[in-house]
Amino acid sequence: MGPARSAESTHPPTVETIAAAYLDAAQGDAEAAMRAIICDALTDLCEAERRTLRRDRLISCGYVRGALDAERSDR
Repeated sequence: MGPARSAESTHPPTVETIAAAYLDAAQGDAEAAMRAIICDALTDLCEAERRTLRRDRLISCGYVRGALDAERSDR
């Protein structure tokens, strides 16, 4: 239920701007706004963790492939 995002802005939003946008999206209901903020933060955290794990797996596979390629060229 996050607030609408503006693609026109070139500066990162301030905490006050974000809070006001969530409160506006929740039609003034502070509890609903807080729940939406927490939900969006947890979603973003899970996505960042998923990307980190994927990147770590790709890096690990790259090291293994590199090691195997190096062993083959030594023979």
